Order: sequence, then C-alpha cells, then structure tokens
Amino acid sequence: MKKKESALFFSYLRAHILQIAFLLLCFAIFAVILYLYNLPADPVLYAALLCAAAGLGMHLLPGGAPVGCTQEDLADTRAVMAVQASVSGSTDAQSGAAADKVVYLTFDDGPSATTESVLDTLKAEGVPATFFVMAADNNEEYLPLLERTVQEGHLIALHTCSHDYKSIYKSPDAYWDDLQKLREKLLPYVPADHEIKWLRFPGGSTNTVSHRYGGSDIMKKLKADAESRGFTYVDWNVCAEDSLGGHPSASTIYNNIIREVGDKNTCVVLMHDTNATKNTAAALPDVIRWFKNAGYRFDTVDHLEKKP
Repeated sequence: MKKKESALFFSYLRAHILQIAFLLLCFAIFAVILYLYNLPADPVLYAALLCAAAGLGMHLLPGGAPVGCTQEDLADTRAVMAVQASVSGSTDAQSGAAADKVVYLTFDDGPSATTESVLDTLKAEGVPATFFVMAADNNEEYLPLLERTVQEGHLIALHTCSHDYKSIYKSPDAYWDDLQKLREKLLPYVPADHEIKWLRFPGGSTNTVSHRYGGSDIMKKLKADAESRGFTYVDWNVCAEDSLGGHPSASTIYNNIIREVGDKNTCVVLMHDTNATKNTAAALPDVIRWFKNAGYRFDTVDHLEKKP
C-alpha cells in the first residue's frame, strides 16, 4: 500500500509540476521583496497568498486545450474502454481457447508537428493505429499529413474541430455543428471511400466537465445522438498520461502505459499527437515492441464489434 501511495504521490507531482513551480516562485519573489525592503510581513504574506490563489484558479478553470486523462472530471480510464463497443476475439472459457490479445493504439488531437514521427515509427514497426483528429488553428497546416495516414493503412476518426469544451458542450446542436465543420475540413485530405463513423468525445464519454456548460444530461443526449446518426464512440482503458502538465519523459510515458495494461487482453491506448507530445513519439517504438513481445496483435478501432 505504501508503495502504491508513493507512486500516486509522485504521479501527482509530475502532473502538477508547473502549478507547483508557479506557487514556489511567487513565495520566493515575495520573500526577496520582504527581505530587501524590510516590509511588514502581513501585507507581503497576503499578496503571496493572493498569487497562490490565482495560480490555483488557473489550474482549476476549464479551458479548450487538451487535458490529461487522469483528472476527475474526465472519463474513468480504468473502465472498459468502449461504452458502445465490445471487443471481438474474447476468451472462450468453455472451449478453453486462449484469449485473443489485441491492442488499439489511438492518438488524439492531431495532426501536428509530431505526426510524421509517429507515422514513421508505425511504418517501421508495421502496425496500424487510429487517429482521432481535429482541425483547430494549430492543426490546419498539418492536415495534408492525413493523406499519408490513410495511405499507410491507419484509421482516421473524429475528435471535434475545436476541442473547446465551453463551445462544443453547451448543447447537442453545438457539438454536432462543430463535428460537421471538422468533417468538411477533412474532405480534401481523406478519400471518400474512407468512411469516418468513429469518434471520441473530448474528455471521454463519461466526462463531467461537459456538465458545466450543457447540464448533467448532455453526454447522455450526445451518446444517444451518436448512435442514431450511425456513429460509434470509443473511450480507452489504458492512458499514457502524456498531455498532463510537466511534459512527462518518454520513459515515464512508457511506464504509464505498461502499468495500466496490467492483465488486460484488450487494450485501447490513449496517446496524444500534438506539438507538445514529442516524447510520446519517442516512447512509441518501445511501447510497440513491448506489446509485440507480450503477444498482442495490433488493430484499428473500426474492427471493434458493436454491442447487440
């Protein structure tokens, strides 16, 4: 238990290193001011506490940028990944057949400056992946990379155009309008025969951050809408924790993934493809080789079976 608590503590520190550094800097600055100008302690302390509160507020306020997958208001990463999809090749207990071990590598928030490196590794290792893409301003120049992505056998899936929680989750119509904008922006780069019917809700299908903008039943409505519109949404059950603050190292990302695999026969791995996640691309070769050595086969999420 102590070992687990220690691991969680250090994981928390890594995830909040920027906030912690900001608070320490505030206190250091005010300590220097207090010393140099011989000021009364109380007003300086009050000012430092205000800065600390501001730093905490910056951490707590929601924004449109991608967030890490271990925050409480996001989907439970340890739940079975697909609310609407189940996995083919499960264990046949009665016949005693060995379980089919399969891993679905998924990348959110691309394309980006990191995409080419990810594609190079996937090609070198001969494995497919699924890319849940966006078309925000910082994605625009990299959209042509989707042509290569499709040509090399990977699946393009949808992750909204903007990833702006406040905008997309204010109503079901707002979400579907944003998704339609994404589909239109993808048209020049994704062949017509590459059907895009798979999506991942920002924050996951069980997130609660959406409740702040669209009410407590917004995700229930969106999931029902997705099914009626012919979409399948996919969450994850293994998280790289690569979009948390502090820019985790390649070795940390690798260890996060292996730790969360545990004894799962089916793994949907959430990673991120952004300008800030180059360490994910650096970790990818070792991640793939670990899954290969562990006897997993690789597939894309369009081969998940829908629940009856």
